[in-house]
Amino acid sequence: MAADGISGLPATADANLALDRQQAKQMAQMRAFKTADPKEADRVSRDFEAMFLSSMMQPMFETLKPGKGLFGGGNAEATFQAMLVDEYGKVMAKAGGVGIAAMVRQQILQTQEVR
Repeated sequence: MAADGISGLPATADANLALDRQQAKQMAQMRAFKTADPKEADRVSRDFEAMFLSSMMQPMFETLKPGKGLFGGGNAEATFQAMLVDEYGKVMAKAGGVGIAAMVRQQILQTQEVR
């Protein structure tokens, strides 16, 4: 495997490293989150569900090999695949997700003692 990414690693490793950093930043923001605004709690809980769904789908998409099919894109496809999976998670969460956001919202508001 040739080193073709920014860090000298394969492009997919660079994309995965960037995604891991983004998820770590989001987790730190969620841990420090405090609000009395139910709308803000909705947003944060939906973001958490999107991140969770993306994390669950990532291994499924890692089995796909870039360059197969009509529009095989090589390094660019490998690099942007992680971002595509992240967007899939956001779309799924916005469409109702799997119910995690509602539970997280409830816990946020309970913890903050907001009814």
